Amino acid sequence: MTHIRALNLAIATLALTSFAAIAADAPAGMVKTAKGSASIERDGKQSPVHPGATLMASDRVLTGADGSVGITLRDETLLAVGPNSNVWLEKYAFDPTSHEGVLNATVKRGTLGVISGKLSKQSPGAVQFRTPTSILGVRGTEFVIDVKDGE
Repeated sequence: MTHIRALNLAIATLALTSFAAIAADAPAGMVKTAKGSASIERDGKQSPVHPGATLMASDRVLTGADGSVGITLRDETLLAVGPNSNVWLEKYAFDPTSHEGVLNATVKRGTLGVISGKLSKQSPGAVQFRTPTSILGVRGTEFVIDVKDGE
């Protein structure tokens, strides 16, 4: 009987490890809207943004003077990137079963509107937004970050 329990534990551990590996490769979210000059920078290469494009953890969203991008993350967090912005999605992981994970993003320049999703409600403290001068911990809310040039 002990061998069966050990085997079941090994199978469960393997399944969880496989899920974690798959989740790490899963897109963080999807672009819902894109207007004007906007691009996604991934692995040092920029490509134009279009509705339906996937956003991965570690991607940067860059917009020009006439650009804006609307993004829905897997946990239903909504991001609205405004004109002249540079937003970096540093880390993103979300378990759709437990609603646990992490969201770390940096607004280097420009504006970012946020409506938090399931992740911030389930895992207080797991969601952080950084600017050159501050860190915001999110626990379920709506807000706008505005970073001026030179700050």
